[in-house]
Amino acid sequence: MVELAELMTHAPLDWLLDESAPAVRHLALRQLLDRPADDPEVIEARRAAMVSEPIAPILAAQDPEGWWVKPGAGYSPKYSATVWSLIFLDQMGADGDDPRIRAGCDYLLRHAQASNGGFAASGNLTGEAPPSRAIHCLNGNLLRALIDFGLLDDERVRRSLAWQVAAITGEGMERWYAYTSGPGFACGANAGRPCAWGAIKAVLALARVPADRRTPAVARALESGVEFLLSRDPSIADYPMPPGSKNPSGSWFRLGFPSGYVADVLQVIEALCDAGAAGDARLDPAFDWLLAQREADGRWTNRYAYEGKLIRNIDRPGQPSKWVTLRALRVLKARARTRRGGIAPA
Repeated sequence: MVELAELMTHAPLDWLLDESAPAVRHLALRQLLDRPADDPEVIEARRAAMVSEPIAPILAAQDPEGWWVKPGAGYSPKYSATVWSLIFLDQMGADGDDPRIRAGCDYLLRHAQASNGGFAASGNLTGEAPPSRAIHCLNGNLLRALIDFGLLDDERVRRSLAWQVAAITGEGMERWYAYTSGPGFACGANAGRPCAWGAIKAVLALARVPADRRTPAVARALESGVEFLLSRDPSIADYPMPPGSKNPSGSWFRLGFPSGYVADVLQVIEALCDAGAAGDARLDPAFDWLLAQREADGRWTNRYAYEGKLIRNIDRPGQPSKWVTLRALRVLKARARTRRGGIAPA
């Protein structure tokens, strides 16, 4: 096992393992120290996380029927509706076996899934969400969460996975719609050009499928996503943009937590690491950029905190963040495993 001491000289591990923030502690034990799920400290940290900030307030805001804020389908209100609550609970390491999480997932699958299997942003309450509103970023975020919550074998989740694959490769896709206007991550929201934010969410979801359970089609879609994300330097993030856009969105360069449909440079790295490409030399500039964002005390700052938009604020913007620091250390550890001698301090 690669020790954190091999990654950097000032890794604030004690800060992340502090019992005052059990949700971060739980994920740090799992992701940084490689503790198994049945480790007593992991079990206790996860139990404590479910009754503490920020997970407990989100669960407390859930209706007994399983929805958040308002019933039915829909993408809004951002970022507190049912789809977002489940996405963020997953990113916080919430327990998928909790009955409230199960109720939320079931409600989502009954109300937000389009007839083609993709998850749609439509708020139509009179019937199933229209296929025209199925979109890579939302489907990827939700598919990742549902797999993390242990629902890969649910037939409805398998349909979402099948849609994700077909929407990337074009294989078996009978019709293209406004938001998914073609294969290779083409998206109407990006003027029909490939959308890197959507690709990142899709890769994160596909990488959650265990390697021994990936069909050839899933493997091809995942490979396509990896190559697309590596087709540009992630530290510059000059992925295809709508006509008239001269510079990449500034959101790429504002590290944050949690992550909605927007992505930052770190999430490109996360997706590629999860997909097995942590050692690819094309990621060198992105890792250099990430290390350059580190503060002198070894921590990273949350510059995209969604303050005032969540059910409960998680971080103060512009302040050191345990969540962003955990994200950064996780990918640096993945990188170190592929490079003899680890990563040198910046």
